[in-house]
Amino acid sequence: MTGKTQILDLNRFDPTAPGEKSALLQARQRHAGRSSVLFYAEPIEMVKGEGVWLTAADGRRYLDVYNNVPSVGHCHPRVAEAIARQAATLTTHTRYLTKIVENYAERLLETLPAGLSNLVMTCSGTEANDLAMRIAEAGTGGRGFIVTEAAYHGNSAAVNEISPSAWKSRGPAAHVRLVPAPKEPGFDRAVAAAAASLNEAGIGVAALIVDSIFSSDGIFPDPAGFLAPAVAAVRAAGGLFIADEVQPGFGRTGAGMWGFGRHGVEPDIVTMGKPMGNGFPMAGVVTRPDLLAGFCEETGYFNTFGGNPVAAAAGLAVLDVIRDEGLIENAREVGAYFRDGLVDLGERVSAMGEVRSAGLFIGLDFIDPETGAPNAARASRTINALKDKGILIGAAGLYANTLKIRPPLPFSRDNADFFLKAFGEIVTN
Repeated sequence: MTGKTQILDLNRFDPTAPGEKSALLQARQRHAGRSSVLFYAEPIEMVKGEGVWLTAADGRRYLDVYNNVPSVGHCHPRVAEAIARQAATLTTHTRYLTKIVENYAERLLETLPAGLSNLVMTCSGTEANDLAMRIAEAGTGGRGFIVTEAAYHGNSAAVNEISPSAWKSRGPAAHVRLVPAPKEPGFDRAVAAAAASLNEAGIGVAALIVDSIFSSDGIFPDPAGFLAPAVAAVRAAGGLFIADEVQPGFGRTGAGMWGFGRHGVEPDIVTMGKPMGNGFPMAGVVTRPDLLAGFCEETGYFNTFGGNPVAAAAGLAVLDVIRDEGLIENAREVGAYFRDGLVDLGERVSAMGEVRSAGLFIGLDFIDPETGAPNAARASRTINALKDKGILIGAAGLYANTLKIRPPLPFSRDNADFFLKAFGEIVTN
């Protein structure tokens, strides 16, 4: 079996590879240094986005089957117009009253359980998860966190400690316990054991935090409801449940606005990010008033830009588009059609393993036909072959053998057919 793959190495451009580099690529490497992360063996210069399509500098159009950031479509005109209009009217910090911010908060909170009635807006999902961790610690007195083995929740110092897929050489910190992804029954028992370990060590349990579709682990959405016993287990041990909705939130699963809803659970804290503003930098934490009050008694918290009027305008436009264009229903219907096409193809291709999905979030494994072992090399070849056919896609999973399929929500049956035809040509040859 192949070794664990670090998240930033999935489909990453290798700057040490031989070959001619464009002036733009050289500039990127010179300016960003070792922090530069680019996709593909030959990085693409993008110049335009529209709907589910991206256009490169050479005029080539690419179907985006990877990007959940522009959830309602690249450069959606209603979102772009709302941002421009508000930016031309008022953009300021968060210590003044502005109606548009409160209008957005009200609209967003209406989509969540009634008990989750406080919203703190931030600028990134990392920042939201960092704040959620601090709220959980203040609310429980515990310092320990439970996460899955290939989780990714962000890149601040604290959040990186609970993002094992970003680690290179180090293991978990003393206050972190890892549990396997929920590939089979027993996820609740693993969580209970991890919580007991934290309590026995005198660290205490602050929270179980999961992306409720387990995106970085390889996409594990089913059976719906399996999260409920794990949530009960962590609460019995004195901890909270944080639902990281950056990936499954805002209608992607086709079963409602939030991924945790499929499991019949009410989180103590919900975090959200990327799709919230369709690419505009905004994120948020939603929680119970008692938890937020407890945190604020210990810490004087404010955020200069989180919840600024331009962010609120972007967020309101996103909510309007999701509603008016029926994007949750589209995720459900087109997602099922897409999944069925992949399953049908998999019956004829021995290198294809399991297909797992909820709405327009699909994971497809590549395996060794003889042993069933993860086949990361096949996944990598397929990703680059799809790029050559005008399709952008990524990888996920502990062993980087899972195709991560998560297009913008306006994705259509025709788009799915375009993908299935190109994908079929690749995997059957």
